[in-house]
Amino acid sequence: MITRFSELIDVVLQSEPAKVAVAAAQDDAVLMACQMACEQGLASFTLFGDQAKIESAAAKAGVKLNGMKIIHEADDFRSAMRAVEYVSSGSASIVMKGMINTGDLLRAVLDKSVGLRTGRVLSHLAVFELAGFDRLIGVTDGGMNIAPSLAQKADIIQNAAGVFRHFGVDPVKVAVLAAVETVNADMPGTIDASALAKMADRGQLKGAIVDGPLALDNAVSEEAARHKGIVSPVAGKADILLVPNIEVGNVLGKSLVYMAGGKIAGLIAGASKPVVVTSRADTPESKVISIALASLCSRDKK
Repeated sequence: MITRFSELIDVVLQSEPAKVAVAAAQDDAVLMACQMACEQGLASFTLFGDQAKIESAAAKAGVKLNGMKIIHEADDFRSAMRAVEYVSSGSASIVMKGMINTGDLLRAVLDKSVGLRTGRVLSHLAVFELAGFDRLIGVTDGGMNIAPSLAQKADIIQNAAGVFRHFGVDPVKVAVLAAVETVNADMPGTIDASALAKMADRGQLKGAIVDGPLALDNAVSEEAARHKGIVSPVAGKADILLVPNIEVGNVLGKSLVYMAGGKIAGLIAGASKPVVVTSRADTPESKVISIALASLCSRDKK
Protein backbone atom coordinates (compact mmCIF):
# COMPACT_ATOMS: atom_id res chain seq x y z
CA MET A 1 0.00 0.00 0.00
CA ILE A 2 1.28 3.47 -0.92
CA THR A 3 1.45 5.63 2.21
CA ARG A 4 4.04 8.31 1.26
CA PHE A 5 4.75 10.31 -1.88
CA SER A 6 8.22 8.77 -2.16
CA GLU A 7 6.54 5.38 -2.47
CA LEU A 8 4.22 6.79 -5.14
CA ILE A 9 7.24 7.96 -7.15
CA ASP A 10 8.93 4.56 -6.77
CA VAL A 11 5.85 2.72 -8.03
CA VAL A 12 5.43 5.02 -11.04
CA LEU A 13 9.09 4.59 -11.99
CA GLN A 14 8.59 0.84 -12.30
CA SER A 15 6.54 1.35 -15.48
CA GLU A 16 7.02 3.15 -18.77
CA PRO A 17 6.75 6.94 -18.45
CA ALA A 18 3.21 8.22 -18.92
CA LYS A 19 2.48 10.43 -21.92
CA VAL A 20 1.14 13.85 -20.99
CA ALA A 21 -0.57 16.37 -23.29
CA VAL A 22 -0.17 19.94 -22.00
CA ALA A 23 -2.77 22.47 -23.14
CA ALA A 24 -1.56 26.05 -23.76
CA ALA A 25 1.89 25.03 -22.59
CA GLN A 26 3.41 28.55 -22.61
CA ASP A 27 3.60 28.60 -18.80
CA ASP A 28 7.10 28.80 -17.32
CA ALA A 29 6.15 27.11 -14.02
CA VAL A 30 4.43 24.22 -15.78
CA LEU A 31 7.38 23.82 -18.17
CA MET A 32 9.74 23.62 -15.18
CA ALA A 33 7.62 20.82 -13.73
CA CYS A 34 7.62 19.04 -17.10
CA GLN A 35 11.40 19.19 -17.25
CA MET A 36 11.74 17.86 -13.70
CA ALA A 37 9.34 15.00 -14.43
CA CYS A 38 11.24 14.18 -17.63
CA GLU A 39 14.57 14.16 -15.82
CA GLN A 40 13.15 11.78 -13.19
CA GLY A 41 11.72 9.47 -15.85
CA LEU A 42 8.15 9.96 -14.64
CA ALA A 43 6.56 11.14 -17.88
CA SER A 44 7.05 12.43 -21.40
CA PHE A 45 5.31 15.53 -22.74
CA THR A 46 3.64 16.84 -25.86
CA LEU A 47 3.18 20.59 -25.65
CA PHE A 48 0.20 22.22 -27.39
CA GLY A 49 0.17 25.98 -27.87
CA ASP A 50 1.86 28.89 -29.58
CA GLN A 51 5.34 27.58 -30.35
CA ALA A 52 7.07 30.97 -30.09
CA LYS A 53 5.44 31.63 -26.71
CA ILE A 54 6.34 28.14 -25.46
CA GLU A 55 9.97 28.60 -26.46
CA SER A 56 10.05 32.08 -24.89
CA ALA A 57 8.56 30.81 -21.60
CA ALA A 58 11.04 27.93 -21.57
CA ALA A 59 13.96 30.28 -22.10
CA LYS A 60 12.71 32.55 -19.30
CA ALA A 61 12.55 29.58 -16.94
CA GLY A 62 15.82 28.04 -18.07
CA VAL A 63 13.98 24.95 -19.31
CA LYS A 64 15.45 22.79 -22.04
CA LEU A 65 12.74 21.41 -24.29
CA ASN A 66 14.84 18.48 -25.44
CA GLY A 67 12.63 15.42 -25.81
CA MET A 68 9.40 17.43 -25.60
CA LYS A 69 7.29 17.55 -28.75
CA ILE A 70 5.64 20.88 -29.62
CA ILE A 71 2.41 21.01 -31.64
CA HIS A 72 1.77 24.60 -32.70
CA GLU A 73 -1.70 26.01 -32.08
CA ALA A 74 -1.92 29.76 -31.56
CA ASP A 75 -5.43 29.77 -30.09
CA ASP A 76 -5.49 28.66 -26.44
CA PHE A 77 -8.89 26.96 -26.52
CA ARG A 78 -8.03 25.17 -29.75
CA SER A 79 -4.83 23.98 -28.11
CA ALA A 80 -6.90 22.56 -25.24
CA MET A 81 -9.23 20.81 -27.66
CA ARG A 82 -6.29 19.31 -29.52
CA ALA A 83 -4.60 18.21 -26.29
CA VAL A 84 -7.80 16.50 -25.10
CA GLU A 85 -8.29 14.85 -28.47
CA TYR A 86 -4.69 13.64 -28.29
CA VAL A 87 -5.61 11.86 -25.07
CA SER A 88 -9.02 10.58 -26.18
CA SER A 89 -7.41 9.10 -29.31
CA GLY A 90 -4.90 7.17 -27.18
CA SER A 91 -1.79 9.17 -28.13
CA ALA A 92 -1.40 10.28 -24.50
CA SER A 93 -2.99 9.27 -21.20
CA ILE A 94 -3.03 12.52 -19.17
CA VAL A 95 -4.19 16.08 -19.84
CA MET A 96 -2.35 18.89 -18.06
CA LYS A 97 -3.30 22.55 -17.76
CA GLY A 98 -0.89 25.22 -18.95
CA MET A 99 -1.60 28.93 -19.42
CA ILE A 100 -5.35 28.59 -19.88
CA ASN A 101 -8.41 29.21 -17.76
CA THR A 102 -9.46 26.04 -15.93
CA GLY A 103 -13.04 26.43 -17.13
CA ASP A 104 -11.92 26.51 -20.77
CA LEU A 105 -9.80 23.41 -20.27
CA LEU A 106 -12.72 21.57 -18.69
CA ARG A 107 -15.02 22.61 -21.55
CA ALA A 108 -12.63 20.75 -23.83
CA VAL A 109 -12.48 17.77 -21.44
CA LEU A 110 -16.30 17.56 -21.52
CA ASP A 111 -16.67 18.16 -25.26
CA LYS A 112 -19.10 15.62 -26.72
CA SER A 113 -17.02 14.89 -29.82
CA VAL A 114 -13.43 14.63 -28.55
CA GLY A 115 -13.71 14.87 -24.78
CA LEU A 116 -13.28 12.46 -21.89
CA ARG A 117 -16.84 12.26 -20.53
CA THR A 118 -17.89 9.39 -18.29
CA GLY A 119 -21.31 10.63 -17.17
CA ARG A 120 -19.95 11.32 -13.70
CA VAL A 121 -19.41 14.81 -12.28
CA LEU A 122 -15.82 16.05 -12.35
CA SER A 123 -14.26 16.82 -8.97
CA HIS A 124 -10.96 17.94 -7.51
CA LEU A 125 -9.08 15.67 -5.14
CA ALA A 126 -6.17 16.97 -3.06
CA VAL A 127 -3.93 14.29 -1.55
CA PHE A 128 -1.79 15.15 1.47
CA GLU A 129 1.26 13.62 3.11
CA LEU A 130 1.15 14.77 6.74
CA ALA A 131 3.55 14.30 9.61
CA GLY A 132 2.16 11.94 12.24
CA PHE A 133 -0.13 10.06 9.85
CA ASP A 134 0.55 6.55 8.64
CA ARG A 135 -1.37 7.08 5.40
CA LEU A 136 -2.11 9.61 2.70
CA ILE A 137 -5.20 11.73 3.32
CA GLY A 138 -7.54 12.96 0.59
CA VAL A 139 -9.66 16.11 0.75
CA THR A 140 -12.47 16.60 -1.76
CA ASP A 141 -13.84 18.79 -3.23
CA GLY A 142 -12.07 22.05 -2.48
CA GLY A 143 -11.49 23.11 -6.07
CA MET A 144 -14.47 22.61 -8.37
CA ASN A 145 -17.96 21.96 -7.04
CA ILE A 146 -19.21 24.95 -5.05
CA ALA A 147 -22.13 23.41 -3.13
CA PRO A 148 -22.58 19.86 -4.40
CA SER A 149 -25.92 18.10 -4.24
CA LEU A 150 -26.36 14.68 -2.67
CA ALA A 151 -26.05 13.03 -6.09
CA GLN A 152 -22.91 15.02 -6.85
CA LYS A 153 -21.40 14.10 -3.48
CA ALA A 154 -21.96 10.43 -4.33
CA ASP A 155 -20.01 10.92 -7.58
CA ILE A 156 -17.28 12.83 -5.75
CA ILE A 157 -16.87 9.92 -3.33
CA GLN A 158 -16.62 7.43 -6.21
CA ASN A 159 -14.04 9.63 -7.98
CA ALA A 160 -11.85 9.90 -4.88
CA ALA A 161 -12.20 6.24 -3.95
CA GLY A 162 -11.08 5.29 -7.45
CA VAL A 163 -7.87 7.25 -6.96
CA PHE A 164 -7.17 5.73 -3.54
CA ARG A 165 -7.64 2.20 -4.84
CA HIS A 166 -4.57 2.85 -6.98
CA PHE A 167 -2.73 3.31 -3.67
CA GLY A 168 -3.77 -0.22 -2.70
CA VAL A 169 -6.46 1.00 -0.29
CA ASP A 170 -9.55 -1.20 -0.55
CA PRO A 171 -12.09 -0.58 0.81
CA VAL A 172 -11.52 3.15 1.08
CA LYS A 173 -12.70 4.78 4.31
CA VAL A 174 -14.59 8.03 3.66
CA ALA A 175 -15.64 10.49 6.37
CA VAL A 176 -18.41 12.93 5.43
CA LEU A 177 -17.47 16.04 7.38
CA ALA A 178 -19.81 18.31 9.31
CA ALA A 179 -19.64 20.44 12.44
CA VAL A 180 -21.36 17.79 14.57
CA GLU A 181 -21.67 14.01 14.71
CA THR A 182 -25.45 13.81 14.79
CA VAL A 183 -28.10 14.45 12.16
CA ASN A 184 -29.58 17.92 12.58
CA ALA A 185 -32.49 19.06 10.41
CA ASP A 186 -31.15 22.62 10.53
CA MET A 187 -27.81 21.50 9.06
CA PRO A 188 -28.41 20.03 5.56
CA GLY A 189 -24.87 18.68 5.37
CA THR A 190 -25.59 16.27 8.21
CA ILE A 191 -28.64 14.92 6.37
CA ASP A 192 -26.57 14.34 3.23
CA ALA A 193 -23.89 12.64 5.33
CA SER A 194 -26.39 10.22 6.80
CA ALA A 195 -27.83 9.46 3.36
CA LEU A 196 -24.38 8.82 1.88
CA ALA A 197 -23.51 6.46 4.73
CA LYS A 198 -26.72 4.49 4.11
CA MET A 199 -26.05 4.43 0.36
CA ALA A 200 -22.64 2.89 1.03
CA ASP A 201 -24.17 0.34 3.41
CA ARG A 202 -26.51 -0.75 0.62
CA GLY A 203 -23.76 -1.09 -1.96
CA GLN A 204 -24.62 2.03 -3.94
CA LEU A 205 -21.11 3.45 -3.43
CA LYS A 206 -18.66 0.85 -4.63
CA GLY A 207 -15.39 0.12 -2.86
CA ALA A 208 -15.98 2.59 -0.05
CA ILE A 209 -16.98 2.49 3.60
CA VAL A 210 -18.70 5.79 4.29
CA ASP A 211 -19.66 7.28 7.65
CA GLY A 212 -21.02 10.63 8.67
CA PRO A 213 -21.72 13.12 9.83
CA LEU A 214 -18.31 13.27 11.50
CA ALA A 215 -16.45 16.31 12.77
CA LEU A 216 -12.85 16.60 11.61
CA ASP A 217 -11.33 15.47 14.90
CA ASN A 218 -13.44 12.31 14.98
CA ALA A 219 -12.59 11.55 11.37
CA VAL A 220 -8.81 11.56 11.80
CA SER A 221 -8.18 10.93 15.51
CA GLU A 222 -9.05 7.58 17.08
CA GLU A 223 -8.54 9.14 20.52
CA ALA A 224 -11.08 11.88 19.78
CA ALA A 225 -13.55 9.31 18.46
CA ARG A 226 -13.16 7.17 21.60
CA HIS A 227 -13.58 10.22 23.82
CA LYS A 228 -16.94 10.96 22.19
CA GLY A 229 -18.00 7.31 22.21
CA ILE A 230 -18.11 7.00 18.42
CA VAL A 231 -17.80 3.40 17.25
CA SER A 232 -17.24 3.26 13.51
CA PRO A 233 -14.84 1.62 11.03
CA VAL A 234 -14.17 5.11 9.63
CA ALA A 235 -13.87 7.27 12.74
CA GLY A 236 -10.20 8.07 13.39
CA LYS A 237 -9.13 6.06 10.33
CA ALA A 238 -10.50 8.08 7.39
CA ASP A 239 -8.58 7.99 4.11
CA ILE A 240 -10.78 10.59 2.44
CA LEU A 241 -12.47 13.66 3.91
CA LEU A 242 -15.56 14.71 1.95
CA VAL A 243 -16.22 18.38 2.68
CA PRO A 244 -19.69 19.94 2.49
CA ASN A 245 -18.72 22.78 0.15
CA ILE A 246 -15.83 24.40 -1.69
CA GLU A 247 -15.07 26.95 1.05
CA VAL A 248 -14.46 24.25 3.64
CA GLY A 249 -12.32 22.24 1.24
CA ASN A 250 -10.27 25.23 0.16
CA VAL A 251 -9.59 26.42 3.71
CA LEU A 252 -8.86 22.93 5.02
CA GLY A 253 -6.48 22.13 2.16
CA LYS A 254 -4.52 25.37 2.47
CA SER A 255 -4.37 24.98 6.24
CA LEU A 256 -2.80 21.55 5.86
CA VAL A 257 -0.10 22.99 3.59
CA TYR A 258 0.63 26.40 5.09
CA MET A 259 0.01 25.72 8.77
CA ALA A 260 0.66 22.00 9.15
CA GLY A 261 3.54 21.76 6.67
CA GLY A 262 1.85 19.09 4.59
CA LYS A 263 2.90 18.08 1.09
CA ILE A 264 0.16 18.18 -1.53
CA ALA A 265 -0.61 16.61 -4.88
CA GLY A 266 -3.87 16.91 -6.74
CA LEU A 267 -5.85 16.19 -9.85
CA ILE A 268 -9.31 16.40 -11.34
CA ALA A 269 -11.05 13.03 -11.35
CA GLY A 270 -14.24 11.83 -12.96
CA ALA A 271 -13.08 11.98 -16.58
CA SER A 272 -11.98 8.84 -18.39
CA LYS A 273 -8.34 9.96 -17.93
CA PRO A 274 -6.73 12.15 -15.23
CA VAL A 275 -6.58 15.92 -15.62
CA VAL A 276 -3.71 17.74 -13.90
CA VAL A 277 -4.50 21.31 -12.85
CA THR A 278 -1.79 22.87 -10.70
CA SER A 279 -1.65 26.31 -9.11
CA ARG A 280 1.23 28.71 -9.73
CA ALA A 281 1.53 28.83 -5.93
CA ASP A 282 2.26 25.10 -5.82
CA THR A 283 5.90 24.17 -5.30
CA PRO A 284 7.78 22.49 -8.16
CA GLU A 285 7.84 19.33 -6.01
CA SER A 286 4.06 19.44 -5.67
CA LYS A 287 3.60 19.80 -9.43
CA VAL A 288 5.84 16.83 -10.11
CA ILE A 289 4.06 14.68 -7.52
CA SER A 290 0.73 15.65 -9.13
CA ILE A 291 2.08 14.41 -12.47
CA ALA A 292 3.17 11.17 -10.80
CA LEU A 293 -0.26 10.80 -9.18
CA ALA A 294 -1.95 11.25 -12.56
CA SER A 295 0.45 8.73 -14.08
CA LEU A 296 -0.53 6.14 -11.49
CA CYS A 297 -4.22 6.85 -12.00
CA SER A 298 -3.97 6.69 -15.80
CA ARG A 299 -3.35 2.96 -15.58
CA ASP A 300 -6.24 0.52 -15.67
CA LYS A 301 -7.05 -0.80 -12.22
CA LYS A 302 -8.27 -4.39 -12.18
